Amino acid sequence: MTLKIALLGFGTVASGVPIILEKNREKINQLVQKPITISKILVRDESEKKQLKDQGLDYNFVTDINEILFDDDITVVVELIGRIEPARTFITKALENKKHVVSANKDLIALHGNELLAIASKNNVSFYYEAAVAGGIPILRTLSTSLIADKATKLFGVLNGTSNFMLTKMVEEGWTYNKALQTAQELGYAESDPTNDVEGIDAAYKLVILSQFAFGMAIDYQDVTHQGITSITPQDVTYAQTHGYVIKLIGSIEETKSGLAVEVSPSLLPKKHPLAMVNNVMNAVYLNSIGIGESMYYGPGAGQKPTATSVVADLMALSNEIGTKNKAKLFNNYMRPEKIANAEDIQSAYYFSVILLDGNKEMLSNLFKTCHIKLDELSFEKSAQQEELALIKTEVITKNQLEKVKQIFLKSPKFQLCNAFRILGD
Repeated sequence: MTLKIALLGFGTVASGVPIILEKNREKINQLVQKPITISKILVRDESEKKQLKDQGLDYNFVTDINEILFDDDITVVVELIGRIEPARTFITKALENKKHVVSANKDLIALHGNELLAIASKNNVSFYYEAAVAGGIPILRTLSTSLIADKATKLFGVLNGTSNFMLTKMVEEGWTYNKALQTAQELGYAESDPTNDVEGIDAAYKLVILSQFAFGMAIDYQDVTHQGITSITPQDVTYAQTHGYVIKLIGSIEETKSGLAVEVSPSLLPKKHPLAMVNNVMNAVYLNSIGIGESMYYGPGAGQKPTATSVVADLMALSNEIGTKNKAKLFNNYMRPEKIANAEDIQSAYYFSVILLDGNKEMLSNLFKTCHIKLDELSFEKSAQQEELALIKTEVITKNQLEKVKQIFLKSPKFQLCNAFRILGD
């Protein structure tokens, strides 16, 4: 008996699934109860079907989802088409038709994962999505199995390869944001519309999923504050370098006394921090936990074979689960009530860059004093546009103080706030 699966889509990742199944077949077959075979592959239309056939691909390509949903021989549906629709509809119908589902769709899982997991549970089938976070890094299964006895207190991650590639070039080679983006698009790392990558949205989706596995809380996407890399200037990069830091787009989850603080933002990391050395398109998740202490999980965050490897790992788990005929398993069993941290419990030192429009050093210092913010360092230089620019490092402040001072800057005719970035790991 074999485990017959169907692929929805045959793009970059989906076309990697048969490659991994074939190249690693000897090992896979030794470790599964039912050998995995691809029964059908859903493609957009007859034109794509013909194009794939003309390439010599000998698979059963179909254009009607019902040919998969109502095929009793197909046990697992692998959704790799991305986006919200029609993926959400297809997965819902597959689960309702008692088919297990594997997906790499972080957008969908972050926004509608709880709803889909409830449908899976109701129909006694499993819904796995290891590949949805950090591509080839098996971080979700590591959190839910290998680290089952440990309790996370902080999680930091470089979770988006596109923005990390761009920042690497901006830091190491002095590229402007626009040059880094253009090159990322030319190399195929960035989409023609790079918004999700450069604005931190992609990383925010991944934090929603990671919060479930690392902290047991199913938080809403709206509870993740996110800021992207579009405003980073050469002056910010130089300041970080000369003060012993590297700027990275960091996704973080931290448990405070009132709940989880979840955020994606450009952050200054000490050069000695393990995440500071994660460059180009690589991803990493850095964990602080009670038992192990510090640990980091590093690897490619995307790509055909790395992501397909995570998909096949889910298929192997399902093969053994189905082979034992046990009740369908939840991917993550750690669950606690959602609690979001109060602003006064979220604390960090910050870096500010401020243009002096009609103000001076004393006025600037007094502005921070009104918010009870102590300055660790204050320096001045000319911006690229020859404006008077203040570069500031604060002592540790609360999120309340941060928001208060930002509102003051917003209303002030004397100053223009350019950036306010967290300083982590000091």
